[in-house]
Amino acid sequence: QALDSRNINNSICRDAIAKALYSTLFSWLVARINQIVRANINVENSIAILDIFGFENFSLNSFEQLCINYANEALQFYFNRHVFKLEQEEYIKEKLSWKRIEFTDNTDCLDLIAKKPHGI
Repeated sequence: QALDSRNINNSICRDAIAKALYSTLFSWLVARINQIVRANINVENSIAILDIFGFENFSLNSFEQLCINYANEALQFYFNRHVFKLEQEEYIKEKLSWKRIEFTDNTDCLDLIAKKPHGI
């Protein structure tokens, strides 16, 4: 089906409405959870929610998608560093016996975009 300007505008409007609905619902949900959690200040338990779009790969990507994917790579780097790398370094210092966990280092991916002076 050929895309004329009306179909393109409809797609843009549809996507904008979906994003606005998602954002509004997510903001409401966060506010509601915070309201419930704050009801008892002395409670030590908490729920943390991390909402990320996920790693997405489309045939045509926008700048927005580049930013989303970069953010996901940065989160993955942080997770890998703290859950695998730093913990395993601590095990070595403490001379603990454990099975080494191999993980993918995505530093090159992050450097490609953000490392000064050669990142894009």
